[in-house]
Amino acid sequence: MITRDAGAFFAFARDCAPDARGATPRAAFLVAPDRFVRADESAHDNRYMADAAAFDGGLAQAQHRGLQARMAAVLPTVCFPGADDTPDAVFPNNVFATVPGRSIIGRMHHPVRRREATRADIRGFLRDLLGYQEIDLSDQPHPCELTGALVIDRARGLGFCGLSSRCDEAGARRMHAAFGLRATLMFDLAPGEYHTNVVLAVLAGRAALVCRDGFADPGVADAITAFYPYGIPLSPQQKAAFSGNAIALSADTVWMSAGGAQALDTSAYRTLAAAGFRVEAVALDAIEAAGGSLRCCVAEIY
Repeated sequence: MITRDAGAFFAFARDCAPDARGATPRAAFLVAPDRFVRADESAHDNRYMADAAAFDGGLAQAQHRGLQARMAAVLPTVCFPGADDTPDAVFPNNVFATVPGRSIIGRMHHPVRRREATRADIRGFLRDLLGYQEIDLSDQPHPCELTGALVIDRARGLGFCGLSSRCDEAGARRMHAAFGLRATLMFDLAPGEYHTNVVLAVLAGRAALVCRDGFADPGVADAITAFYPYGIPLSPQQKAAFSGNAIALSADTVWMSAGGAQALDTSAYRTLAAAGFRVEAVALDAIEAAGGSLRCCVAEIY
């Protein structure tokens, strides 16, 4: 099922039993901010990006190395080098994704980011080393920026796809098929929002961080919050701090930037603890100048 009808989606979703075995990745990879500068093209529809003067390449590299070191204590974490012609390629989750046995290559909206999909080293890693069948969506015309636009409940096989300039309805349908999802709910993001994973995180199928003002229809956000046993509403201020750009990298850890973690209130921490999570916070303010945060940096390997 792929639909805009939230009632029909959740009626179906209630019968999708979660499977904890596939809820979190078995490994991950990153792309280093070796050529970290502001890409003006990407900034056209990403209001979270800072001005060029705020980009600190040295600090971004140091913080990114710290992220890899921290993540490697929880799961195998590979890091690929940056490239001269992809200055904002630090967010590979928009371009590369996996399900067991398959890799998926996304179609980026901006030409400057479409170059990332041509990287032979990452494609070869997924195809030749891991042996994944490649599903290449990069050569069709509809934008579908993978797990930036599509937040996936891996435990249940459910997708939440926010439509914007970064993903249209045809792109959403292609991702739904490529990921082999049971059901996908499509909805419009609020004006000015570019990626779903800034306004929504589903954590190991047990909890959800949801910022309702990031949805064109706040009722959709409320329905998602109510669906999960531990639904946590986020304020606009918490969204701006990237509290919603989070990811569960193991059954008991939720990862977000230090700024995002600091913005959470006591109630949110209490609910995450009740869901069985501890928060792993990593300083990433230099990376956040590029308009994304910790979850955006992580390409998952399932």
